[in-house]
Amino acid sequence: MQGRKVIQPKMMYQVNIDMLVPNDNFYRKLSHTLDLSFLYKATAKYYGSEGQESIDPVVFFKICLVGYLNNINSDRKLIEYCSNCLDVRLYLKYDIDEELPWHSTISRTRQLYGEEVVLTLFQKVLSLCVEKGMVRGKRQAVDSAYIKANASMDSLQEKLIVSDIEQDILNDVEQYANELNEASEFKTKIDSNKTVKASIKKAVDRHHEWKKEQYKTMPGHVDNPKQVDENGILIRPKFLSNHTHYSPTDPDAKISTKPGKARQLNYSGQIAVDDAHHVITGACASSAGNKDSQNLAEILSQTIQNLTQNNIQIDQVTADAGYSSGEALAFCEQNNIDAYIPNFGQYKAEREGFEYQKEQNYYQCTKEGGNKAKLLFKGERTDSKGYAKKTYRSSETDCKNCPLRLQCCGASTKFKKIDDSIDKPYYDRMHQKINSNPQYAKKIGRIRSRTVEPVLGTLLNFLNMKRLNSRGMTSANKHVLLSAICYNLKKLMKFYRPKLKFLTNALQDVNLNIGIAELFLKQLYYVQLNKF
Repeated sequence: MQGRKVIQPKMMYQVNIDMLVPNDNFYRKLSHTLDLSFLYKATAKYYGSEGQESIDPVVFFKICLVGYLNNINSDRKLIEYCSNCLDVRLYLKYDIDEELPWHSTISRTRQLYGEEVVLTLFQKVLSLCVEKGMVRGKRQAVDSAYIKANASMDSLQEKLIVSDIEQDILNDVEQYANELNEASEFKTKIDSNKTVKASIKKAVDRHHEWKKEQYKTMPGHVDNPKQVDENGILIRPKFLSNHTHYSPTDPDAKISTKPGKARQLNYSGQIAVDDAHHVITGACASSAGNKDSQNLAEILSQTIQNLTQNNIQIDQVTADAGYSSGEALAFCEQNNIDAYIPNFGQYKAEREGFEYQKEQNYYQCTKEGGNKAKLLFKGERTDSKGYAKKTYRSSETDCKNCPLRLQCCGASTKFKKIDDSIDKPYYDRMHQKINSNPQYAKKIGRIRSRTVEPVLGTLLNFLNMKRLNSRGMTSANKHVLLSAICYNLKKLMKFYRPKLKFLTNALQDVNLNIGIAELFLKQLYYVQLNKF
């Protein structure tokens, strides 16, 4: 006979939530793995001695962990999820008939706590990973990923409104004049008050021709260049860059993009990953308007601090070419870190046809058939992009009659000029290190990619790091740390040391003491771990 289930509600139930959750449940194991009672002391300074009791700090962080573990970005959906799951209720110590905190309480408490509290929790989880033998500190791989800010591109406002194109021309003339301000016989008159070099004028003209072409693909472009607004001001396309626009909704968010993707307001999430078992050893947020090389010191400083607390020292750091800069390489050398960071672009340590004389600080022309001119040091300057450079220049007397002047200096210039970065010694040492053993350098590059890139993919796609639901750099930093905490927790709970049963049996067959056998296997394990 066909059965049919009929619900018959009872007036009273005898139910224990502990009996309804299996013993091997994930949140049961998590509760035994991570003791959060230390948070009471860490958050005590944020509360007074009077007033209504707040949400339990342990409960708050448990709710946050549940959200990141389940890739839930909305606080409303998070509370709804926690209310409907028996195992989560058991983890939070909320009975079936108890009402969970409101979503607004979660949002306010998230803003209340400082990032040092979240960092303390991150360090606690990292120490558990160290105790279990998951971190060795030999090699750290560093990389970053964009995090979508809680602000729209439609909120952008211009920092400065320019009324006409002549203002841009004047600014560009001044910029190029500063960069190309060299004494030359070739000058042309603009008007009675101004004279600029022909080379400067040509550079400015080329720049504005390029700008006109770029206008066509920019948002807000007007096909008719003579179209004006109601005030008679020329309508021009909008430059959507961090130099010209900002978001009043979230001023810390910056415009950034990756090839093939639309521009949006982002933060940058920086992480450092240990290569032994892919445990995150450092995590922080930074401005998406900065280059990765500007953030290397920050992420490595936190990583060094985190590992030092566990008596672990960093031996080697590897990162992609985006982290290459004099500042970053200098930081690694000052902290005795063996860095493998390829120089950005097609770096050339030597100038073809010119030999640098280090003691006298000048370049010597070595081209066959040339006049063997000397390029003397003329001082340091900062270019339009903010890079400090050393300038070396020959005299017009040495080069003007040189048979190689046309191909070396150009048709309109009678001297040769070379600009070197002030950080060239750092780049040269890194270039020498990588090229002295290219096979090892390639191996390090492969280790970097398989260590840190899968971790970033997991954080973005499965642990809620892709989008920020709050605003400000402090909130972004806490967001990255919480995502990294959950990643390390999952690694910690799944980790186990390999069991070499056949070796254990073999050692027992030769009547070795079981304690000696265990010691031998432990040493063998660490030898295999530290082989490379």
